[in-house]
Amino acid sequence: MPQPHATAPVLLVLGAGSQPYKEHCLDRIAAVHPVVLVDDSAPQWASPYLAGHLGVELRASDQVAAAVKEFAAERPVAGVMTYMEPNVELAARLAQNLGLPGLTPEAAIACRDKAETRRLLSLHRVPSARFWYAEREQDAVGFAHQLGFPVVVKPRGLGGSAGVRLADTPAAVRAAFRIAAGATILGLSAASLPGCLVEEYLDGEEISAETVVVRPGQASIVAVTRKVLGPEPTFLETGHSVRADDPLLRDHALQDVVRRAVDALGITCGLFHIELRLTGRGPRVIEVNARLGGDLIPRLVELALGVDLPAAAAALATGAEPDLTPRAEAAAAIRFAYPRRSGRIGELSVSSPDQPGMDACEPWLDRLVLTQQTGSYVWAPPLSSIDDRLAHWVVQGPDAAVCSQRLDDIADRLVATIDAPLHITACVQ
Repeated sequence: MPQPHATAPVLLVLGAGSQPYKEHCLDRIAAVHPVVLVDDSAPQWASPYLAGHLGVELRASDQVAAAVKEFAAERPVAGVMTYMEPNVELAARLAQNLGLPGLTPEAAIACRDKAETRRLLSLHRVPSARFWYAEREQDAVGFAHQLGFPVVVKPRGLGGSAGVRLADTPAAVRAAFRIAAGATILGLSAASLPGCLVEEYLDGEEISAETVVVRPGQASIVAVTRKVLGPEPTFLETGHSVRADDPLLRDHALQDVVRRAVDALGITCGLFHIELRLTGRGPRVIEVNARLGGDLIPRLVELALGVDLPAAAAALATGAEPDLTPRAEAAAAIRFAYPRRSGRIGELSVSSPDQPGMDACEPWLDRLVLTQQTGSYVWAPPLSSIDDRLAHWVVQGPDAAVCSQRLDDIADRLVATIDAPLHITACVQ
């Protein structure tokens, strides 16, 4: 994109992220506002979208604050935002320091800290899961007995379903606690929090509500994302789908729970990815993420509804009114391929012997990305994390059924062979 005039106000974006999942967000943000990336380095793929780069290590929050203050003294800053979970609290603090729109640091912490989220939801009687916060393994077992089996054990501050396990016996709780306590995930480990949550298991379909808060007390669901989960005891997300005619967009109970959750956490402005379970007792909040949804969900929303969520997030960060007008009535979906067994990747490719090659892609295929390389070691479920995904692909169509068939069509073309390991490399509980 062309470089802006040196005096044009810029939008500070904290963290670039990985190209396969985050380039779409940066592209759409840069299309509506000059972007200066705040990160220790600027990846080459991000360069076309940047008006500048402020090189500073994001984990050193005091250094970031000082660097941003110095930058803002010389160049007008219109807003601060991030689409990266580890940087949510820092973005809120920087915006507050500069007197710019955004989430308050207290609300950011309430979203990042799953124990604090649960506490505030319980305090304000927002439908959620009963829970206990456990610092020790034996405490987790005791809390599980109080809640009743099965329970869900999860890390307090990670994401992407990393370290989350269903446990139906005391022994399973002990194993799940150890897994949760030692769980890591690329980009979030440095921002993790001590302790684990032991929660009531909520049965029912899992969704996320892509929610915009324009001002205090005004939260609205822009899109609903239906999630596909892998087999328990883990909760790995294997796909998502969005449709413009989803009846949940008109569900008053869902709207009410989302608004109450937003108010309980002190959220007054921003775009949020709120995960819920649709139980027999109604919608229940799983967690509230103070950022755009990951896994290319903003792209699904754009394809299905014609709403540009990254541009809306940029508008809110700069104090402008977001454009949330739907301009499409379609459906879109994404699927993630995980290895069927643990080992080193022998081959990862796309084959289409009886159909046109991928160089002449079907118009309904938005993207197909191989996210691993041959020779890489990957873990199969239940040991997988999102870092073990082999590939993902995004399709669009007139409705959910057509999208599902198109996802299957691409899955049939994916060739993945995993060489069995020569020896055991980890002790698995």
